[in-house]
Amino acid sequence: MARGLIDPGTLKRIDAHFVALVAGEAATSEHMVIMKDVEYVSGDATAASPLHEVNKLLSFEDDPLLWSFATDARLLECVRDLVGPELKTLSTNVFNKPPGVDSRHPLHQDLRYFAIRPADGIVATWTAIDPCTRENGCLSVIPGSHRGELAEHGDPDWERINFGFFAAKGVDIEARVHVEMEPGDTLFFHPLLLHGSGRNRSRGFRRSISVHYASIDCQRPQEMEGQRKKTRRIEARVKRIPSN
Repeated sequence: MARGLIDPGTLKRIDAHFVALVAGEAATSEHMVIMKDVEYVSGDATAASPLHEVNKLLSFEDDPLLWSFATDARLLECVRDLVGPELKTLSTNVFNKPPGVDSRHPLHQDLRYFAIRPADGIVATWTAIDPCTRENGCLSVIPGSHRGELAEHGDPDWERINFGFFAAKGVDIEARVHVEMEPGDTLFFHPLLLHGSGRNRSRGFRRSISVHYASIDCQRPQEMEGQRKKTRRIEARVKRIPSN
């Protein structure tokens, strides 16, 4: 983990832009998706505001402000140390964990969602926008699980589950470690690392921003042809969000 990697001013602009996108005060880009939590989609709960309805925003590659976070020099320096100088992105997300809903994410491995290999050429970045604590549903991980294989995944035995949230099977949940973070802290992890998050039991929101990168040398195995092919190459020259 890189403590305090991203400055408060950058986080404030990202957070304000996310809120504006959800409120309809800023235009969403072509491929961007704002996903509502299953409790509100099903009608089982009534949201206090539009912001309370949202579980996450995904695919922000075409949003200039959010994309400039993905190409921030501070982030890319660490990523290049891990997977090499030539990069592409695989996924981009802003996670929004509102109070008052279940909002859990089961333990899973991100490689379940990716159709390129090798796994060692992929790295996740997860930056806290708000303080992340056990009370508000911080990440939990199973240390050393990245050295294993891709587990079988399926639906968890929960009453409700958000779309696309799969759970790794045969996991010893007692082995998990909770990762509390301060705003600006950034966790870098392997796509086979088992990780998830719990309920937000606080009265406030818990937001974070995440980008998955891969070495440009990662390729799609022939048996995975036909799966989604959306990636974005990172150019050698990067752009940082202005400090003011």
